[in-house]
Amino acid sequence: MCGRFVLATPPAVLIQRFGLTSCVDYGPRYNIAPMTNVVVIRQNVEGERTGEFHRWGLLPSWAKDPSIAGKLNNARGETVNDKASFRSAFRRWRCIIPGEGFYEWKPVEENGRTVKQPYYIRPKTDGELFRFAGLTERWTSPAGEEILSCCIITIGPNAVMEPIHDRMPVILSVEDEAAWLNPAHTDPDMLRHFIRPADPANMVAFTVSRAVNSSRNESPDLIAPV
Repeated sequence: MCGRFVLATPPAVLIQRFGLTSCVDYGPRYNIAPMTNVVVIRQNVEGERTGEFHRWGLLPSWAKDPSIAGKLNNARGETVNDKASFRSAFRRWRCIIPGEGFYEWKPVEENGRTVKQPYYIRPKTDGELFRFAGLTERWTSPAGEEILSCCIITIGPNAVMEPIHDRMPVILSVEDEAAWLNPAHTDPDMLRHFIRPADPANMVAFTVSRAVNSSRNESPDLIAPV
């Protein structure tokens, strides 16, 4: 799964890195949790890319109860084209969710009890970004309130993640970026090509402070090795 991640890179870097025509202004965040606004990168039919805020937790357009979004922050890659909650978004409303790294928790024995030790997983090269494969939706309430939402697609682990957890976010390569964002690509068989574990050679993982366990904590110290 993917339940927390980091984005402290300035918007100007995203504009340059992804060729954006515009990007929302945001501050550094070191403990991004579901049901908060995150930056998503989308591309329209004219080929223009923008960085927008969407709430993390997919809210399908047909949903009667908006609370369902709290259960849909991740979509399993193996079934993303089969589930009603994700099928339309997978074919038509894909996005990239940029992040400098993400957290995962591993159960460990400590003083006779099991506790969850947080790990931080980041690109091996300093300054690089992960491109999490995401989906977006637009929901309108009966009163006319509009909510833009998103989720992150997950898959089984690679060699870096396997000792930590049995799931990981789908991380797109630079070469996959254009095809994934292109709204003209709607063939699910073609799109499944991108749903795979990332190359472990490009990732590192290390233990970090348990202060990250609380989503109220926000500090660069959260991503420091311990």
